[in-house]
Amino acid sequence: MVKAQLIDLALRLGNSDHRQKDRDSGAHGRCTVHADLAAHDLDDFLDDAHAQPRPRNVTRCIGTVKALKDPLQLLWRHAHELVTAKVEAVEGPFTSRMAAVIVPITGQAGIFQISPTITAMEFLGKDDNLYRINRTTRDNAGDYAKVMHSRGQKRIAVAYDLRNRSFTQSWLDEFRTAVEGLGASVAAEVSYESSKDADFEGVVTKMLQSKPDGLLFISGALDVARLAQAARKLAPRLPIAASEWAATEQLIDLGGEVVEGLLIVQNYDRDDASPRFKEFSDAYFKRFQRNPGYSSVSTYDAATVVLTALKNRKPGEPVKAAVARSGPYQGLQQEIVFDSNGDTIRKVYFTEIREGRYRRID
Repeated sequence: MVKAQLIDLALRLGNSDHRQKDRDSGAHGRCTVHADLAAHDLDDFLDDAHAQPRPRNVTRCIGTVKALKDPLQLLWRHAHELVTAKVEAVEGPFTSRMAAVIVPITGQAGIFQISPTITAMEFLGKDDNLYRINRTTRDNAGDYAKVMHSRGQKRIAVAYDLRNRSFTQSWLDEFRTAVEGLGASVAAEVSYESSKDADFEGVVTKMLQSKPDGLLFISGALDVARLAQAARKLAPRLPIAASEWAATEQLIDLGGEVVEGLLIVQNYDRDDASPRFKEFSDAYFKRFQRNPGYSSVSTYDAATVVLTALKNRKPGEPVKAAVARSGPYQGLQQEIVFDSNGDTIRKVYFTEIREGRYRRID
């Protein structure tokens, strides 16, 4: 497999960090990979000179989901369009909210899906057509509880966005259980629904009424920047943290000084100096004029899985069977090993934002 080819295809199959104002992991256009790839060697359906898929072999890339503001009925329609088009492999969905709508429809039709980013517990441990690259909310929330507790935070107030409730409620439930297991507590649980008119200062005011010793935001990057601004105004000395949903380049771009010191986890090593990661990062920056975010790295790994399995696929073999048989896979930074339900374990790195950069603390 030619690295430059895979880099280019991965970027075009799932980049979600560069196009729109809200660049959170699941908010933007995705593409699908049609089963015609299975009958061709990778070098045949990629143009060696320019690493561009040839239209005669890659039948099409269909935008399968819209921004989160779109009605769920539209997601339902897109899912049925995939079924009608006889698509056999899809890279996505990118949020748990979208997965809850799309996966039952595509799964019943036998379409294989691999999500680079979803983490909600409702998708764990199921022998279905959905494979996941990411960890679960239980894994991440449990690690946050340990790190925040080790920093002396025993009463943590939480704000969470109902817009992506499948993820945020799952994350909060797991965090509460983990915190209480450490002898600490969630001092307040403040829900809100993200919108341009949302009262973020009001949300933080409610959080502070519980007299917490730390604030945690389970929200996308745009909202975290606004919540952090309110927190710095109302309680400038209180430590702040955000779930991995906000761990994009956009958070620093929008937050600036107000997100300095914010604790957040990354599912890849931003400081990786290996030639493999540098090649990918340089190619990404050349194309999009910004560094790759966590969803881009996870999308690359998901593309590696799909393209390797399609290359190895036997005539008439279901894509899922080819994926299960072709592993383990070498991702950008770590090996990808799926269990019998299509779940995997992923190493993560805790960071703080310092001087406008995500800096590892472990």
